[in-house]
Amino acid sequence: QVQLVESGGGLVQPGGSLRLSCAASGSIFSIYAMGWYRQAPGKQRELVAAITNGISTNYQNSVKGRFTISRDNAKNTVILQMNSLKPEDTAVYYCNADVKDGLGNRRGHWGQGTQVTVSS
Repeated sequence: QVQLVESGGGLVQPGGSLRLSCAASGSIFSIYAMGWYRQAPGKQRELVAAITNGISTNYQNSVKGRFTISRDNAKNTVILQMNSLKPEDTAVYYCNADVKDGLGNRRGHWGQGTQVTVSS
């Protein structure tokens, strides 16, 4: 069984910063891509940023230049550094990881979500 645990959400003023962290644990053989998605009220879940198990990254256009995704493969952790936050960044942020477990099964896993609220 694989678990993803997120931390770091909260309330921040416009222009502020937050750092989200997601740690994967359990029966993990290998982790491929990891990423962050978000879902605002009344909207579909959307990709924010993703990173392969190398150094390749992909960002949603609206966050380019403001958000940075990184990962620590030794700790099975992915980080999302969010700067210059805007009210439209308000959403529940979910971690996702493409994992092959100890039995050889490969699928995506989701964290429980962490609320990010940008408001003055």
